[in-house]
Amino acid sequence: MYSEPTYLTARMAAPRVEAHFARHRESSVEQASRLASPPETHCVEAIIDVAFWASMRREEGHAPRISLALLPPEQARQPLVFGQRRRLTPHNLLKLAPAVEQPGIHLGVWHDADGLYVWGTSTIIPPLCFVLEVVEPGLLVVKHRRVGGFGKFVNVAVLRGDHLQMVDEEHGGLSDCPALRAFLPGRSLPTGTGETDNVLLELAAAMRLHGRGGLVLVVPPGSSQWQVSVVQPLTYAVAPAYKGIRARQRPGQSRRKWQSKLHRNIRIVGGFTAVDGATVITQEYHLLAFGAKVARAKGSTPVDNMVLTEPVVGSEAQHVHPAQNGGTRHLAAAQFVHDQRDAIGLVASQDGYFTVFAWSESLQKVHAHRIDVLLL
Repeated sequence: MYSEPTYLTARMAAPRVEAHFARHRESSVEQASRLASPPETHCVEAIIDVAFWASMRREEGHAPRISLALLPPEQARQPLVFGQRRRLTPHNLLKLAPAVEQPGIHLGVWHDADGLYVWGTSTIIPPLCFVLEVVEPGLLVVKHRRVGGFGKFVNVAVLRGDHLQMVDEEHGGLSDCPALRAFLPGRSLPTGTGETDNVLLELAAAMRLHGRGGLVLVVPPGSSQWQVSVVQPLTYAVAPAYKGIRARQRPGQSRRKWQSKLHRNIRIVGGFTAVDGATVITQEYHLLAFGAKVARAKGSTPVDNMVLTEPVVGSEAQHVHPAQNGGTRHLAAAQFVHDQRDAIGLVASQDGYFTVFAWSESLQKVHAHRIDVLLL
């Protein structure tokens, strides 16, 4: 028996979330046997409603940080199952929250004739499993594990109080900018082996993690042209370049070992982005320098206008001055991309916002793409 939800935004989001999962399940029909059961609207609405009200409470002064996964215990690998089920209520979530705050631990939720209940925890869930994360009071994110298994979960919707943002999977505003299309939800960068990698998206998540803000400049391999756009000499050059990030799996290397090492090395590079100045890497993810100061190239003109987009359903492109989008890092990234048009810039703000900068050939101006809704 389900109680009547009282969080209006949950009712707005639920049918759209169900449609997203149904669409992706249909496109992955050949892998249906390994996918999670699709979520139904009434379950999605009820889970969001309970989680929202739980997020507004505190236990011993702490707001809950919880990840809820909708699946029965038999669909989880090595689950921890409670001896007695707990009904899905704000009170029970608040009591269980301290035990599951570590990343990667989900409270398992399923349903019976009496409604939704918490059956235990799981650290390994199947692809396309509905996950709801309570990030902070009033901020919830609907997401799921990628069908391919590797990389950050795909965000589907962000609920901030009474504000709903549905992630736009096919953001048409990026059709002329391939460098930015790699940051669409569920998209990846192609490799020569036909596989995909999400290194830049994973690096973006690592940059946000330290909370200090950061700037990464991604430049062509084997080129030194980018150096005319930074103050010389470089204070923290890396020689030889650090090549710890390898996007491709080596022959004979287990997938799990490769993924673990790749994540660790991405976090290493992500740590250097906390140092004041820009971190410079190549398109092959080799670390060249950190703490670099961006300067306008000799003979170049200042950037006074750029286009700003966001992968959110219903959002429209804006033409703004770079200063309207952020502070010094945003201005530096926009100027660098304006001068080095084969490069891209990644900017993490201290307040959690994240913007990717690239040059648009069709618009002949800098294109900034806000992707924080993909990283929560």
